[in-house]
Parts: sequence; structure tokens; C-alpha cells
Amino acid sequence: MTTVALDTGVGPLLRSWREQRRISQLELALRADSSARHISFIETGRSRPSEEMVLRLAEHLDVPVRERNALLLVAGYAPRYAQTAFDDPALDALREGMERLLQAYDPYPALVVDGTYNVVAANRGIAALMEGVAEHLLVPPLNAMRLTLHPEGLAPRIRNLRDWRADLLGQMERQIALARSAELRELYEEVAGYPVPEDSCPGPVPSLPFALTLLIEHDGRVLSFVCSIATFNTPMDVTVAELAIETFLPADRATADHLRSLAC
Repeated sequence: MTTVALDTGVGPLLRSWREQRRISQLELALRADSSARHISFIETGRSRPSEEMVLRLAEHLDVPVRERNALLLVAGYAPRYAQTAFDDPALDALREGMERLLQAYDPYPALVVDGTYNVVAANRGIAALMEGVAEHLLVPPLNAMRLTLHPEGLAPRIRNLRDWRADLLGQMERQIALARSAELRELYEEVAGYPVPEDSCPGPVPSLPFALTLLIEHDGRVLSFVCSIATFNTPMDVTVAELAIETFLPADRATADHLRSLAC
């Protein structure tokens, strides 16, 4: 959900996006094949932009599709981008494709989350790491941030919790700045308020020179992962635009061997 003040006007909203992107009126005008004077008139409300101009400016300002709909509404136009429920038959092929990806990645952990980190799909590798997580955190909808950072979730088993927590919160902060989601902000305030154990990083923690590793205890050993996140290119649907496939690649041979042994 995005909070939009309908009486603000599309001009000030576009100016806010432009300033957030640190782009001058002249630079935006050049990108959008317009003039700095016209951009100025739009931002001050002296000129009402056409539907095409709203979409063109939003594209060059890299505005998420959910917020593009909001800009269109404020400007007096109908939303352009659909928001299809994830379980809608129209997304059957997409869901099947993602399930194939998750299964192919097994036994390594992989999951799909929506724009507020609710888990919409996961493989057996993720399930294997959920041992010991409190039951109330496993009640749908599962939320990846709660599962990871809650003191009754994975947090007590993450050896480098302080570093991993800081990285996740930074990721959420960047997403909030981009999406301006009240629901995401509420989630951030919740998980940022979880207590961090004093002994969450008991000593020097090995890591890789090219990426922050997730070090998590499982079955009496420490597993090491690097994480990658994939999104869809040029999505035309709000739901699809906010989906992310997160995969956890073993950072050492011992972790890979252990995961393969669990799958046998």
C-alpha cells in the first residue's frame, strides 16, 4: 500500500521524485524530450501534464509502477498498471516458472517474497533452516524479515547477526525511500526494534572478500551463504514488479556438502 495525499497535486509529487533522484529540471527535460520551462510549470501546477507526460517523467525518474498509478490518479487519470493477486490464474505460468527455479536450486535455500517481504514461495532448503523457529512466526503469511531478525526466529543462530541485521535494515531503508510504503515502514520499525543479543557476535567472524556472508548455526555446525536477489525486468503489473527471488549460495564446500546430505 502506498500513502498518497490526493490534494497535493501531481506537480509537487513529481518534483519530490526528481529531487530524491537528484536530477535537475534541465536534465529531466532532456531525458523526457521536453523543456526545463515545461517541467517547472508542471511542478508548480501552472501546467497540467498529459497522461503520456506523467508516464514519461515517471519512467525517467525510475518511479515504481505502484507509485506510477498513484501519480496518474492524482493527475486525474486512470491507473495504467494492474495489480493481479499472486494466486490469480493469470499468473499461473509465472508461478510455475518460479517454482521450477526454486526446485532446481534445491537443496540450496531459495524463496520468493513480495514487496513487504511476505514469503509467497520457498523450497525445501529454506524449510531445513526453520528448525527451532517459534510457531507463531511460522503462521502464514510468513515474513522473511520477522523470521530472520526476531529473537525467537533465526536471529539467535546467526553468528554475524549485527552485520547481517545492519545490511537487511539498510536494504529496507533504501526500499522505503523508493516505494514510500506505509506498510513497509511499519514493518521496518517493528523489526528494527527487536533486541540484539549482546553475544550475537562472540568473536572474529570469517567472511569473503567480495560479499557479506550469512553465517548461521544448523545441526551443530556453522553454514555460510552469500545471497543474491533477482527481480523481473520491465514489469507491467504491480504484484510482479514487487516480487523478488532470493537465493542463498553456499560460500564454502562444507556448507554445500552438508545441504546435499540433508537432501539424501
